[in-house]
Amino acid sequence: MSGQPGLLVRDPYRYSDVTLVVPPLLARCLPLFDGAHSDLDLRELLVRLTGRLDDLGEIVEQMLRSLSEAGFLRDAAFDDLRARRERAFAESPLRAAVHAGGGYPDDPRELEHTLTRWREERPVPAGAPPAKDGVTDDVIAIAAPHASPHAAVPTYAAAYRALPADAADRTFVVLGTSHYGEPSRFGITRKAFQTPLGAARTDVALVDELARAAPDAFTAEDYCHAIEHSIEFQVLFLQSRFGPDVRILPILCGPFGGARPEDAAPVARGLEALGALQAAHGARLTWVLGVDMAHVGPRYGDRQRVRAHHGEMLAVAERDRARLDRVADGDADGFWRLVRSDGTGGPGRDDLKWCGSAPLYAFLRAVPGVRARLLHYDHWNIDDDSVVSFAAMAFSAQKVSPSQPQ
Repeated sequence: MSGQPGLLVRDPYRYSDVTLVVPPLLARCLPLFDGAHSDLDLRELLVRLTGRLDDLGEIVEQMLRSLSEAGFLRDAAFDDLRARRERAFAESPLRAAVHAGGGYPDDPRELEHTLTRWREERPVPAGAPPAKDGVTDDVIAIAAPHASPHAAVPTYAAAYRALPADAADRTFVVLGTSHYGEPSRFGITRKAFQTPLGAARTDVALVDELARAAPDAFTAEDYCHAIEHSIEFQVLFLQSRFGPDVRILPILCGPFGGARPEDAAPVARGLEALGALQAAHGARLTWVLGVDMAHVGPRYGDRQRVRAHHGEMLAVAERDRARLDRVADGDADGFWRLVRSDGTGGPGRDDLKWCGSAPLYAFLRAVPGVRARLLHYDHWNIDDDSVVSFAAMAFSAQKVSPSQPQ
């Protein structure tokens, strides 16, 4: 912030709506707020940083008071603030459009105009392949970004053009990346999703069916849904294409880990329940995966600064394409092996930090035998030095010829 340097602090969970700017000197003290240090440790550090002994008590008290009042300390004030926010959401019949006015226009007419223009847009960003039309009658699922829509317009457009025109009466199973929920769990909600266009209906009967089938896997994560964008953005495009009262089954996929995600019992039972859902209701389901891919640059803990479609991102694109090839072939195991690779062929955490790997893997397990077409792939510089990649894909069930075993 011009003329006011410091560390900007805000709450991604939106329990607090306060934004603080912590001066650089005091920002160096924040690591002491870990529950293991005391006020005396804070005073000692300030003495070392300032070389002063006077007025430190007042500085410490003011810092503690400001952080507490803003809801940034784990104390009674925070517990009360969180309880009030979660209670207010629990009592609401709708999941409000929390990103309206930020990620997209909040005026209904302006939003309708914007979404129509976005869905028809076909420009090709520098370095990205042209978007392909993937409209066929056999599309049963799409993958679309969950990046800010304005940053990924051709990719969103390519994905949503691929949906069959007769899909309006289906339930859209929206598997979104969970940025805040519990790992190895599927977060569900029974609330309808409100946007400036209207209220998308949640298929409560199917929500309850999943909860009964695997209660340890499908857990109510209402407040995660309250702030998450990965499903909200998909609902907007579905409403734009099929009407405001489109029917959805919103599911947040917490991060998966391990050599095989199914090694975690809740994941195994959750995937089995999703497969049973497809087997029982597949004729009236269409799947939508809200996924982003690689996250590279200082914003995501990397040392290198990167630019979209240049330098280091060219190698990232090759690795992204290798993973997408496995997805396109319906190869869940091969896809996961690449996700768990460190880029040199060894096992480890995903150094590309794909945040959409869990929804993609869950879908490939729940709906085996699919094949996909890559419709569009692109990068976005979320800031000057960091890049997110994403793609649009259209999935179809593999056709079995008379000569193939049934």
